[in-house]
Amino acid sequence: EKNWLARADRDKGRFRSFAVIPLPDTEGSLREIEYALDVLKAEGIALWTTYSGMYLGDPSFLPVFEELNRRKAVVYTHPTVPDCCAGLVKGLPVSTLEYAHDTTRTIASLVFGEGQTALRYPDVQYIWSHSGGTLPFLTSRFVELASHQKDKFPDGPLPIFQRFYYEVAQGNTPGQLAALMEMVKISQVMFGSDYPFRKGTEAVEGVHNYRFSPDEIKAIDSENAIRVMPRLRV
Repeated sequence: EKNWLARADRDKGRFRSFAVIPLPDTEGSLREIEYALDVLKAEGIALWTTYSGMYLGDPSFLPVFEELNRRKAVVYTHPTVPDCCAGLVKGLPVSTLEYAHDTTRTIASLVFGEGQTALRYPDVQYIWSHSGGTLPFLTSRFVELASHQKDKFPDGPLPIFQRFYYEVAQGNTPGQLAALMEMVKISQVMFGSDYPFRKGTEAVEGVHNYRFSPDEIKAIDSENAIRVMPRLRV
């Protein structure tokens, strides 16, 4: 116990947390948001990409996103096993293929879905896993889709994608980073490692071996996250 207390005192202020909420339970989620952000002082809310087959843009989730928008909350999202597509290719783990696609699906649901959640509630500060999944590779398709909906997207979907944040866990190869940096500015990129499922050195080396300047590396490593979540500053 003494050793545990000593470590807790040593590490005080080094770690922050995100809180999970019980979607699709709307009332429970609203209570948990209040408790997590006001009492526990969590940095934000952690979500899956899909819940019981419903992506985050489902209209039933609008009251939750209305509250997150009111608070200008940070929302970190990680993919999970999608109901639609698990086991489509035998011998291929769902995380190998579908995790990246599922991030793109839920982003598309927020932007293009029936609830128009990202348009309706623009102050939610989303952080997407894995450099946005397959989103950076599919932007031209979304631009084409939006071109037929000028009333909703007078400037196209890119300004919406460009206000989101993207962390580089399993999204740090030269091709992935090149696609991401074609879509967003350096201010929208954050460090992520997926440790312990992947070695943290993979993300570190991916960022440091890319053509980023020292200032850009510093922004990815910590400065962008601190700007969004000031309590991260030690």
